Amino acid sequence: MIFSNTSLKDAVILEIEKLQDDRGFFGRTWDEEIFKNKGMNTQIAQCSLSFNLKKGTLRGMHFQEKPFQEVKIVSCTKGCIFDVIIDLRPNSKTYKQWYGIELKSDEHKSIYIPKGFAHGFQTLEDNTEVFYQISEFYNPSHSTGIRWNDPLFGIKWPLNNPIISEKDLGWSDFVE
Repeated sequence: MIFSNTSLKDAVILEIEKLQDDRGFFGRTWDEEIFKNKGMNTQIAQCSLSFNLKKGTLRGMHFQEKPFQEVKIVSCTKGCIFDVIIDLRPNSKTYKQWYGIELKSDEHKSIYIPKGFAHGFQTLEDNTEVFYQISEFYNPSHSTGIRWNDPLFGIKWPLNNPIISEKDLGWSDFVE
């Protein structure tokens, strides 16, 4: 596995090291020992799949509050997304900064999102699937979000006129 730092503290891009031959390739996407040796969270409580019919679908910006904060590993398994994270950890040197990356199913990259981050994405193709490995069980009473276009962050989404759920449209701007 190849680990590359992002501009946000503790958030990492993960790439598989491909063992290729004339049949295709094989590559590891998860290794508890390697993650543990790098000081990363190794707990996986659940996995989820998000299927999105239309290009332009925007989901976010979501997170769980303490004590149910989540580490997420997010991969695009079909199609392409613009994935966005925001560091909401007050003691972090990258507090209130955002980072975005295109995740394409044919590139086999993932993003490791630490606890204390908000997460969202916008689909760049129809029929896109996003796979999550999540460190904590979903807790509806601690699940929340912030507005996808909060001017404090100035996220530059790639597509105008996104398709957004009523719930995501209802999030307020970030409050410290």
